[in-house]
Amino acid sequence: MPGTTDKLKIKVIIGSTRPSRFSERPAQYIFEELNKTENVEAELLDLRDYPFSFFNAPASPARTGGKYEDKIIQDWANKISDGDAFIMVSPEYNHGYSAVLKNAIDVLYPEWERKAVGFVSYGSAGGARAIEQLIQVAIEVRLVPVYKSIHIPIDVYIKAIAEPSKENSEALGQLRKGMRCDIVDLFFKELIWMATALKAAKKV
Repeated sequence: MPGTTDKLKIKVIIGSTRPSRFSERPAQYIFEELNKTENVEAELLDLRDYPFSFFNAPASPARTGGKYEDKIIQDWANKISDGDAFIMVSPEYNHGYSAVLKNAIDVLYPEWERKAVGFVSYGSAGGARAIEQLIQVAIEVRLVPVYKSIHIPIDVYIKAIAEPSKENSEALGQLRKGMRCDIVDLFFKELIWMATALKAAKKV
């Protein structure tokens, strides 16, 4: 595990920009829980704060050397470059994930390389199809997906969306009290283990 002076920087990405989005609720919950975790420095990244256009650059991000003409993309690149690991929170739309999240992945490349990523989703089948597709894309940009994911059950989703506040969600707290295990704890442990191993390997 990293020492207290070498905290893992984990970025939680809100993968929807819709006015009525649900994704900010689980993203906020995951962010709050991460902040309780030893040796982790969590940051919440909202794609609303990075309104870059859909990918239309003349050159692949793999060939830019981390330099981008679009200031918003450069700001996004700097945030992602600073991260050791990522948690992407996405809805499931028509058996897939959100277009804005795909675009946020596509506009970069070297900033993602050899870093751990985990996924949180909801919707039909608990967002399973969205996560399956995200794993394929993550591997292509050389992210390392962890085995565990968080699939928000429909009953928890319904209770959470009805809560007046987006913070300190009691409904999402049920994810830690499942019939078999605390899935949030398992998810965090696996992500932190992988992120720690990759961070150490990159120093060799």
